[in-house]
Amino acid sequence: MVVDGIYYALALMAGGALVSWLTGPVFGVPLFILAGFCLWFFRDPEREIPSGPVAVSPADGKVVLVRADGPATQISIFLNIFDVHVNRTPIAGRVTGVNYRPGRFLVASRAEASAENEQNTMIVEGDGTRVVFSQIAGLIARRIVCYKKPGDVVRAGERIGLIKFGSRMDVLLGPEWNIQVRPGERVKAGSSVLARRTDQ
Repeated sequence: MVVDGIYYALALMAGGALVSWLTGPVFGVPLFILAGFCLWFFRDPEREIPSGPVAVSPADGKVVLVRADGPATQISIFLNIFDVHVNRTPIAGRVTGVNYRPGRFLVASRAEASAENEQNTMIVEGDGTRVVFSQIAGLIARRIVCYKKPGDVVRAGERIGLIKFGSRMDVLLGPEWNIQVRPGERVKAGSSVLARRTDQ
């Protein structure tokens, strides 16, 4: 579990206890329910990472877009409030860029969110390839967390951060990748294969 969930849950439970003491147990119940939801929302399950020349999904969610973007391909994944929100790196390599950009908070399932919403973009280079992926805030998600910095070495599927409460993840893959997913598919961070290398 992500430690943030414990902090939120403890605060809500304390609030629930106070409200129950002041007004009666029934009035504290909603806060106790929210505390339980936070513990569930910030879950962080272990994942089996596929081997071989593959790019794994950086997020749990639904693929909402697969489109050519010049010589590269963009894959967009929408995370609803019920998905695991811990993010992972698609490939192994060295982090060569981490760029935060403020922006709007449009509904993350909309295509405009990729260009206009607040986001944190990470670049990982390794084994002759370069993958760019962005943590994008949404209508409800207003907090992007990134654990990594330029120069860090990461394993494929390693945890790199999270986006709190509903969001979007965009991945940009070069022409050396053969895309394995289509819009409408559900993917899981670290274990679902988004693409395979065509030059290996």
